[in-house]
Amino acid sequence: MTQRLNAFQIAPDAYAAMRGLQDYVNQSPLEHSLQELVKIRASQLNRCAYCLHMHMADARKAGESEARITLLSAWEESELYTLRERAALRWTEELTRLTERSPSDEAFAELREHFSEKEIVDLSVAIGMINVWNRINAGFRTRHPQDRRRETAGA
Repeated sequence: MTQRLNAFQIAPDAYAAMRGLQDYVNQSPLEHSLQELVKIRASQLNRCAYCLHMHMADARKAGESEARITLLSAWEESELYTLRERAALRWTEELTRLTERSPSDEAFAELREHFSEKEIVDLSVAIGMINVWNRINAGFRTRHPQDRRRETAGA
């Protein structure tokens, strides 16, 4: 696949605005590990290879286990995630899949059991941000770094 264009070079003011909101999310009291799980799960749903590559690497660097990263696409079937993480992942799916249906009362009630109102807002903004990053990077086919082992294996 060929990258269509570099949106952030073409519109640096848009990138700066997105960075500002992302900085807000990064400084929120939400756990870094939870934020990375949310970013990975939304990126899986949105099929954004660039963001998947980045956030899986970030999660590994932060100490996330391979099992939790690998099983994230089947989180509902795994016991590796806390109740708080499960509520956040469900909310991630509900907000990312808005075209399928409105976010459910059940998912919101589950959130309220594990998050304060401020955390719910911060989590929702975090989910919104990764969805924006996904749409820019997937839409313009931003290239993720290549796996050096694969490149040399074919040579």
